[in-house]
Amino acid sequence: MRKLILEFKPYETVKEAQKPIFEKIHSYQILDMLKCNYEEGLCVDLIEVQLKEGISIDDVKSIGKMEIMSVLKSEGNTHTCLIKYFEEEESMELFKEFDLDLILSTPSIVTEDKCTVSYIGENENLTKFVELVKKYGGTITNMSFKKAVYQKQDIISILTDKQRDILIAANKHGYYDYPKKINSEQLAKKVNLSKATLVQHMRKAEGRLMANIFAGYLSE
Repeated sequence: MRKLILEFKPYETVKEAQKPIFEKIHSYQILDMLKCNYEEGLCVDLIEVQLKEGISIDDVKSIGKMEIMSVLKSEGNTHTCLIKYFEEEESMELFKEFDLDLILSTPSIVTEDKCTVSYIGENENLTKFVELVKKYGGTITNMSFKKAVYQKQDIISILTDKQRDILIAANKHGYYDYPKKINSEQLAKKVNLSKATLVQHMRKAEGRLMANIFAGYLSE
């Protein structure tokens, strides 16, 4: 598992498309990606917004196509908001290309002229992400790959929503008990997945947990 920190300058076409986002704000930082459904094109994020001078958060109902669902905290021109975003139908295929089993990390900050994004994942998927940014996003100005060091408080957050839900269900129904109270076929029925899909998700989740737990102990 590695952590990628990528800085890039958006292409002019991207900047033009993002103009509505920056009509009233200087920048926004993605604090947490609470939900991202690549099939439905739905994202729910926790973001921190820096408003332009003279703009009140009461006057901002949306940031571009991002609907502000709730303002959780305000300090001066900085506001922590819960936002919802639906990808447009014409760009859904491109949106799905970014379904790479990556975990959002910090810093992830977007301004009109520069984007900094951070993700944790396998080398292969991080490399694919970089290539997609080069193709669609902008000119890369800085990039670093670091070992994703395990931190106790982050152990659950390194999993995708689906992986986390499955492991919680597995634990709840006694899959990890000894002896097991439920087998993989029975668990699959409870979470409405095929056995093959369930096992695939569990193996990825367990592998991700173990890789992060031992990141500080294993050699490069």
